[in-house]
Amino acid sequence: MSDLYLPPCCTTLSDHWPLPLALPGVQLISTRFDPARLSAVDFERSGIAAVSGVAKRQTEYLAGRLCAREALRRVTGTASVPAVGTDRAPQWPTEVSGSITHGSNWAGALAGHASTWRGLGLDVERRLAPARAERLAAQILTPAELQRLLDLAPEQRATRVSLTFSLKESLFKALYPLVLQRFYFQDAELLSCHADGSARLRLLIKLGSDWPVGSELDGQFVEFDGFLLSLIAIPA
Repeated sequence: MSDLYLPPCCTTLSDHWPLPLALPGVQLISTRFDPARLSAVDFERSGIAAVSGVAKRQTEYLAGRLCAREALRRVTGTASVPAVGTDRAPQWPTEVSGSITHGSNWAGALAGHASTWRGLGLDVERRLAPARAERLAAQILTPAELQRLLDLAPEQRATRVSLTFSLKESLFKALYPLVLQRFYFQDAELLSCHADGSARLRLLIKLGSDWPVGSELDGQFVEFDGFLLSLIAIPA
């Protein structure tokens, strides 16, 4: 039953790829979730270890793991659930790269063979309101990124801050499993983002021998239903 059961708090799992550029061999699975519909038996019936916390925390975790299990099933043939490491990061099978994200009642996970993709980072965010974006901008953006905001209207500035936040979250998710070194918003900068959903980022610190200062990585993003979804994929 655990492989088939979908709790009422989650919508039918979707394999729709909303981002502009599909990645060969990578599966993205998503669902929408409603914490008000979470039941005490949903974790057990889903075959997923329960977590503590308020209903929102529990439901987003469950939804993310259900997506990850289906993504892994499609990539490897085995419907396993990533455990939680001591660093709180999902523990994927050694032959797989993957990422989980959730926010504002949407959850998604992607997985691909590590022989093709060294790292995958996925992040979903609600677009920040202009006032909140202004308050957070200096924490998220480097001085150079802040300078590039000056000519933008308030709504455009809010979108750029939100997008930069999401892309840097995706960058961390893609790189951290490879370098096992924490880094922060000021340690990378968004060089460019375009209407076609492409983006490019640059590291401002060294992250091991493979990632010197100045290393550049490609990303992509899409906006849908008020969400910003971003992805950083590092080819093998």
